[in-house]
Amino acid sequence: MSNPFAPLSAAEIEQAVNIFGAAHPDERTVFCSSGLHEPAKADVKAGVAAARVVRFLGTDSTPDGGFEALVNLTTGQLEDLQRLPNEAQAPYGYYDLGVAIALTKSDPRWLESVQARGVPCTTEEELKRIQIDPWPAGGYPNAEIPAGHRAVRCIAFVREDATDNGYARPIHGLISHVDVTAGQVVAVEDSGVIPMPPTSGRFDAAHQEQQRSGLRELEITQPDGPSFEVDGYRVKWQGYEFSVSVHPVHGLVLHQLSLQQRPLLYRAALSEMIVPYGDKDNMHSWKHVLDASEYNMGMLINSLTLGCDCLGEIFYFDVHQVTWEGKVKSVKNAICMHEEDYGIQWKHYDSESQTSEVRRSRRLVISSIFTIGNYDYGFYWYLYLDGTVQMEIKLTGIVGVSAVTAATHNPSQSPLIAPGLASPVHQHVFCFRLDWELDGGANALYESQIEVLPVSSGNPDGTQFQSVARHLTDESAAKRNIEPQRSRHWKVVNPQSKNALGAPVAYKLLPAASPPLLAGDDSVVAKRGAFGKHHLWATPYAEGEVSAAGAHTVMHAGGGLPEYTKNNRDISECDLVMWHTVALTHVPRPEDWPVMPVEYTGFHLIPVGFFDRNPTLDLPTKCHN
Repeated sequence: MSNPFAPLSAAEIEQAVNIFGAAHPDERTVFCSSGLHEPAKADVKAGVAAARVVRFLGTDSTPDGGFEALVNLTTGQLEDLQRLPNEAQAPYGYYDLGVAIALTKSDPRWLESVQARGVPCTTEEELKRIQIDPWPAGGYPNAEIPAGHRAVRCIAFVREDATDNGYARPIHGLISHVDVTAGQVVAVEDSGVIPMPPTSGRFDAAHQEQQRSGLRELEITQPDGPSFEVDGYRVKWQGYEFSVSVHPVHGLVLHQLSLQQRPLLYRAALSEMIVPYGDKDNMHSWKHVLDASEYNMGMLINSLTLGCDCLGEIFYFDVHQVTWEGKVKSVKNAICMHEEDYGIQWKHYDSESQTSEVRRSRRLVISSIFTIGNYDYGFYWYLYLDGTVQMEIKLTGIVGVSAVTAATHNPSQSPLIAPGLASPVHQHVFCFRLDWELDGGANALYESQIEVLPVSSGNPDGTQFQSVARHLTDESAAKRNIEPQRSRHWKVVNPQSKNALGAPVAYKLLPAASPPLLAGDDSVVAKRGAFGKHHLWATPYAEGEVSAAGAHTVMHAGGGLPEYTKNNRDISECDLVMWHTVALTHVPRPEDWPVMPVEYTGFHLIPVGFFDRNPTLDLPTKCHN
C-alpha cells in the first residue's frame, strides 16, 4: 500500500515548480514554502487512491497577500490558485528577510544612528559585521505602513567576525520599520544610545579557556541492529505503526499512529506557537512572534549530526523543500530516529520468596530540530513499550537581549545575565493538534480530577478523596485549564470499545505544569495567540481546521480556535480533535548566557483501560547474577 503522507521528493518539487511556472508566469514569483497537500481524511479512511498534490505559498507581482497554489502532479495541472487577502498573508520567507536586511543597511537615517553609537558601517566589510534580525510586525505595524502591506521590524547586533555570537552586542534603542511590499524603510526609531555590553559572548569550543576533562567515551551499540523496521517514511516498532513527515508550519508530524493494529491518532503535530515578551522596553514590548506560521518553522529544519544531535544506532530521514527562487533544497538527516534505554519498566522484590522480578524499559525516539532566529527548538516524540506516547520540547539557543545601564535596567522585567546585558522575561506557548481515532471509532472527551470529600460521619478525619469524571459535550465546555492541585487531566474514550472489565477503552492526556498565555484578554497578543488562553480545546473534525491561530497569520488580527469554536458544536461522541496548549514562562538567569542549556516542557498520552493488564509482562529479562 502506498503511503498517502510520504513527503515530497526532490523530483516532485521540481516538477511542481515547472507546472506552476508554466501556468502562472510571473518574473517576480517568490516561494515561501512547499509541502504535500494532505489528502482528505475521508478518502484516506476509505482507501481511495490519492493524487500527489503540492501546496505552494508565495508572493508575486500582484500587490496583495500572496498566493496559495495546489499543483496536481498526477494530472500535471495547476489545480487551484487562491489569492490571499492583505489581512492574512503568505508567511515570511528568506526573500522577505533578505529584502528587509538590505533596505535597512542602505538607509541613511539608520546608518547615521549606527555611527552615532561608534559602530563603523561605511564599508561592505564593516556592514557584514552588523547582524540584522527582522521580526514580524503584525499586530503592531508602523502607522506609516499602509494597511495590508507586508511589514517587519529590524533590530541589529555587532559581530567581531563571522563566527562570533551575534547577540552579545545589541545595538540597543534602534529599530528600522520596513515596508517589504513597497520596498522601503518607512521609519527609523532611535530611543537613544546605550553602551554596548563589554564582554564576549562566544560559546564555540575554540574560544573556551579549557575543555572539561574526565568524561570517558560513552558508546551506545546494538550489535544486532535496531528493533524497528522502515519502509520509506513508514515505521514499525514493538507493535506501533506510523508514518512520519515534516510540514512547513507544523514541523515534525506523526500520521496514522496505531498500536497492536489498534488506531490511536490519525495525525499528531504542533499546530502553532507564540513567543510573547513581557518587557516594557520599546525593543521588546511589541514582540510576540508566531514562530510556526509567520516564519514557516518547518522550512527552518536542521540537518542533524551523528554523535552530536543524535547518539546511538540512528536512522535518518531526509526531506526536500523549495527555495525562494524555485529550486530544490535537500535537507539531509532532517528527522532522527533511534531507540533509547529508559531504566526499569517495572520491578518487584518479594520478601517471602526473596526473589526479584524486573524488566527494562526502552523508547523509540523520533526527533527534529528547528532554528528560528535566536532560538532552537527540538521536538521529540517518544513511544514507550507500555503504550505511553510523549511529546517533549527541548528549548535552547540564545535568549533575547537588551543592553542596559544602571539607570535603564528594569530587573523585574529583564534580569541581568552578563555585565551590561539583560534578557526580558517572556513565554513560549505551544499548541498541539491531536486528531484522535481511538480504536477506530467515534470518541468522547472527559475531564477527570480529584475531589476531596467533606468531613462527615463516614469521613470523620477528612482524609478521603475520590476521582470524578465529567463528560465534556460541546466546544465551550471543553475550553479548560490545568489545575494541578486537583490532579486534573483529560481522557479520550471510545464508548463503543470495551475492555475485559466492561469499561470503555481510553487514553488520558497528562499535562505538564504550565501557565496560560499571560497577555491581557483584550491585548493584540491575546487576540493573535488566543489558543494560549486555554490548555485544552476540542472540536469535531473538519477539513481545513488545522491551524490554532488561523491558516495565514502574517499581518492577521487573529483567528483559528476562537473562530472554529464560535458555534459551540457538539463533541459528545464524534471524530474528535483535541488541541493542547503547553507553555513555559522563561525568567532568564546568568546560566542561560551565552547559550541556553536545554529547558523542557511537553505532555504525555497514557493508556487507561486500553489494555486489560500490564502490556509489558512479556518483556524478556536481561538480569544476570
